[in-house]
Amino acid sequence: MDTYIHIDNEERQAETRATFERRNPASDAIVTRGAAGGVADAIKTVESAQTAFLEWKKSGPTQRRALLLKAADEIEARADDFVKAMALEIGANELWARFNVMLAANLFREAAGLSTQLQGETIPTDKPGALSMTIRQPVGVILSIVPWNGPVVLAARAIAYPLVCGNSVVFRASETSPRTHEIIVQAVRAAGFPAGVLNFLTNDPKDAPDVVDALIAHPAVRRINFTGSTHVGRIIAEKAGRHLKRCILELGDKSPLVVLDDADIDGAVSAGIFGAFLYQGQICMSTERIIVDEKIAGDYVAKFAQRAKTLPAGDPAQGACILGPVISKGAADRLRELLDDAVSKGARLVAGGAPKGTVFQATVLDGVTPGMRIYSEETFGPIVSIIHAKDTDDAVRIANDTDYGLSAGVFGGDIARAIDVAQRIDTGSVHINGATVANEAQAPYGGTKASGFGRFDGRAVIDEFTELKWLTIESSQQGYPF
Repeated sequence: MDTYIHIDNEERQAETRATFERRNPASDAIVTRGAAGGVADAIKTVESAQTAFLEWKKSGPTQRRALLLKAADEIEARADDFVKAMALEIGANELWARFNVMLAANLFREAAGLSTQLQGETIPTDKPGALSMTIRQPVGVILSIVPWNGPVVLAARAIAYPLVCGNSVVFRASETSPRTHEIIVQAVRAAGFPAGVLNFLTNDPKDAPDVVDALIAHPAVRRINFTGSTHVGRIIAEKAGRHLKRCILELGDKSPLVVLDDADIDGAVSAGIFGAFLYQGQICMSTERIIVDEKIAGDYVAKFAQRAKTLPAGDPAQGACILGPVISKGAADRLRELLDDAVSKGARLVAGGAPKGTVFQATVLDGVTPGMRIYSEETFGPIVSIIHAKDTDDAVRIANDTDYGLSAGVFGGDIARAIDVAQRIDTGSVHINGATVANEAQAPYGGTKASGFGRFDGRAVIDEFTELKWLTIESSQQGYPF
C-alpha cells in the first residue's frame, strides 16, 4: 500500500521523493510505503490551510453540517478498507477496526449537530444604550497529531471538531498507521470539503522532530491537539508554550477498575476482561489496574483468570482472534521486562505469560505491590495487575496512587457509596458498574494530572477550537471624563 501527502485535495509525493516503510507487527513484512515529507512539505500544508481558512471561516452552519454528515457516510462506506489496513499496519482485529469506524462516523454526525451551537451570550452593562455580548470565532489553522492505536476515531475527533468550528486542519499522521489515516482523509475529501481545508502530512519517523518543530513554529498554526504518550505530550506542550500556543493533550493512563466488596463479581469480571484486553490493552483508557477488596479477591481473581485463559491470540491478518500482536518487538520486550520484574518481586502469574514473538496471551498478575515497576509504569499491553485493597478507603487511595488520571471504573451494589468513590477518584471520567474503556461523542473526554488537559467531544470542543470575543455596540455620542 502506498500513501501520499495531501495538499489542496491533491495527492503528492514528498518534495524530496523520499519514502518510509511500515512493517506488519506480527510478520515483519512491509505493508505500507509512505511519502516521507520534510520541513518544506510541512510548511506547504500550513500555507495551503491558511489560505483555505480565510474562506472556510465564512461558511455557514448548513454548509458545514451537510459536509460533515456526508463525511460520516463516506467513512462508513470504507469500513472494509479500514479493517484491512488496521490488521496489516497495527495488528488490530476486526472488532476493534469496526468499532473505530462506528465511533468515527457517530463523531462526525455529533460534530455536525454543533454547527448551530457556536453561540455567545449577552452581558449586562452599566452603559446606557449599549449592547454587550460575546461571540465565538474560528481560531485559524489547527495542527492535529494523532496516534496509531485508535486511528480512525482519534483522527475523526482531530478533524471534525476543528472543521465544524470554522478552522482548517493540518493532520500529521502516525508513521505507524499512515494508510489507515490516509483513508479517513480520503473520506473527508470525497465528502466535498473545499481544497486546503484539510491537509495531510506523513513523514519518516527519524524526521519527526524537525517536521513537528516546523509545524508548531509556523505563525499560521494557532492551536495544537495531540493524543499520545505523556513523554511526547510534555515535549509538545513545551514547544507550544514557547510560541504561546494553546494545546489540547490527551496522554497516557494507568486506568483503575475498583471492585468493592458488594460488587456484582461476574459483571466486574466481564468489564475487566473487556477493558484490559480489547485491542491488546493498547488503548489510552485500558484497564491496567484492578483494585479489588480483599474480602472478595479470591473469588474475583479465580473467575477473572479463568476467563482470561479462554481468549484466543494470534495474527488478525491471518484469521479471527481476540488478541493480536502488540505494536512492535520493542513493545513486547518492554512488557516482558515488566512481567519478569513483577514475578521476581512476588507477583503471582495466574494467566498468560511470555509472548511468542509479538503475541501475548491475556496475562494476569495477582498481588501486585508498589515495589514492582508495573505498579506505576504504564503497561500499554495485554497484562493487567490485580491489587488487593483492605477496604473502600484503601481502594480509593490505591486508585489515586498514580501520576495519571484519565479514566476509571467502580463496581459496587450500593450506588450511593459507588458514587462517593467515583467522586473521590482523580480522573477525567469514571464509570459506575461499567468498563474503563468507554466513549460517546456527546460526552466530554480528557484527563487530569499526567494524562493531559483539555476536552474532546461534547460541547466542550467549542471552547477548545474557537476564540471567545467580547463585542459591544455603543453610542458614538456618549460622554467621556476628558
